[in-house]
Amino acid sequence: MNLNVDICRQLHFHHATMRPSTRLLAQATRYLTPGAPTGLTGVLTHAAPRSTLLYLYNTTLDKLKQFPEHSVYRQSVEALTKHRLSIVESVKPEGLEEWQSRVRSVVEAHPNAFRSIASATNKNEVNIVYNETALKGMETEDYEDEPIQKQEPEGPRVASEKSHQGHSFMADPQADNEMIPRIEPEPPLTSEQINTIESQIEAGLIEEIILVAEAETALVDEMYKSKVWEDLEESPNQGQWAYYERDTHTPKTQAP
Repeated sequence: MNLNVDICRQLHFHHATMRPSTRLLAQATRYLTPGAPTGLTGVLTHAAPRSTLLYLYNTTLDKLKQFPEHSVYRQSVEALTKHRLSIVESVKPEGLEEWQSRVRSVVEAHPNAFRSIASATNKNEVNIVYNETALKGMETEDYEDEPIQKQEPEGPRVASEKSHQGHSFMADPQADNEMIPRIEPEPPLTSEQINTIESQIEAGLIEEIILVAEAETALVDEMYKSKVWEDLEESPNQGQWAYYERDTHTPKTQAP
């Protein structure tokens, strides 16, 4: 039995040390390789962690604005998200300003595809991210910088289908055929910069931080649907959810 315990401890030790060891090996180079193993099963090194987190955190904050200001859920998530956003914003890749200058004309010409968000820590700075609708369009298999539009099937049609087809042909091309242009990706963070974000947020690897941010963004939608700021249908008894105060059930320390 002792042998089994020793084996389990050894396995636990190797599992616990695998992630930092894998990331440390990757940090031998200045930049992490996108798609490389992270040490977490099924989780690969993210190609653009900073811009992804900027998008997710700002999306979460926008969604939270739908909640009443007195909502405890809004207040707590908003505070945590703003804190983490400020950490990500403070770590800037080399050549960020030059990159923003190069892509600014494309961003301004396609407001439906991009967002220029004022920095939470410095109003004179902006973060450039894709809009949610543009990101969804880019996830389609046939996305190749082509206009997004419905493909009409060929062949004979019934009257209702012909009517629908006629409406489609008369649709506003500016709205239906909006281009989703590609822009040069934001300059990458160095291994050291990624380590800085990970150590300050203290929620695992940056890939894990992204997974948590994605889940939080999705959770906000569900919490809004549930109207979590409203009173419960059945009010709890007075003191039912009160935390036990210190020394309530134990003798107090003797006075000196």
